[in-house]
Amino acid sequence: MSADAQCAVRCGSRSHACASALAAAAAWASVSVAADPPPAERPVVEVGTVSVRPVNIESWIPGSIVSRSDARIASVIAGRVMWIADVGTRVGAGEALARLDDTVSRLRLEDLRAQVARARAQQQFNSSQLERFNRLAATQVLSASQLEDARAQREVQYDIAQSVIRAPFPGVVTERFIQRGEYLQTGASTVRLVNTSDIEARATAALSLASNVHPGQIVTVRDHGIENSGRVRTVVPVGDDRSRQFEVRVSLGRPEWLVGTPVEVSLPSAAVRTAVTVPRDALVIRQNHSYVLRVTRANTVEELDVTPGAGIADVVEVRGPLAAGDRLVIRGGERLAAGQAVRVIDRTSRTATPMHPG
Repeated sequence: MSADAQCAVRCGSRSHACASALAAAAAWASVSVAADPPPAERPVVEVGTVSVRPVNIESWIPGSIVSRSDARIASVIAGRVMWIADVGTRVGAGEALARLDDTVSRLRLEDLRAQVARARAQQQFNSSQLERFNRLAATQVLSASQLEDARAQREVQYDIAQSVIRAPFPGVVTERFIQRGEYLQTGASTVRLVNTSDIEARATAALSLASNVHPGQIVTVRDHGIENSGRVRTVVPVGDDRSRQFEVRVSLGRPEWLVGTPVEVSLPSAAVRTAVTVPRDALVIRQNHSYVLRVTRANTVEELDVTPGAGIADVVEVRGPLAAGDRLVIRGGERLAAGQAVRVIDRTSRTATPMHPG
């Protein structure tokens, strides 16, 4: 065989050996990849915790804002109206609401003063003088006519003082029942005066709630999303035999509503009890059952059937195999299956928690 032929045979043998080695390496690599795949990415979930707390079931009762001082101010004497406060006028206690014509009373007073020289103009002196006159009349030292004149003078002074109708409490004039120039009869209403600073909520609730409502309880009053805390001032312990309701008055620490505003008052509808509660977002409700997904110490999920009860704020009362502190999936559980491993995100810090060995 020639030298060139021998060289060709040697080169061909080396090529075959190299090809065989490459094929073997490729086959080993394929087997290694199939036997040890890269770890799958665990789904991220956010969790909340199970809690055991006192549960107070409440009912929202319709009511309204009322003033504790709301009155029709009447006159104790008759007379022609000379002046009356306008609607919207704000007055303090003791300030004038209306004035009556006192001309006749003043003329009569002057006449009586002329007849009874010993009487004084001051009402305090007249009162003490009247007591003295009573004693003198009993001993017949003073004539009956002088006694009547002294009594009449004191009455006229009272009429003059009452010709100015004054506010018994601070407030706002909301309505007038008589106008200037009209004649006012004794006992007739002049204006409606409302104290807009001293207000409270008034609600009427079903008699079935009466045993759960007591003075001093803290309740919530709301109107169109605005909520205020209040304290039950009093419970009127008499139910209406037609409506089967009783009245509750709630004092408000920071009055922000106008008198007459419709509101709702939260009143307890049952006695306080201790219950297991879960975040609302943890509860999964289906047609045939309700369940939660609990995260184990090994960061896998398990499905637990529960029976939901009353909802309280952002939690729901449940009955089932749960304990306080259990972690429940509240985000990211839409496609999870029982036994699946997850990566937990803390609800407050929003960071992934380390996985427990397991």
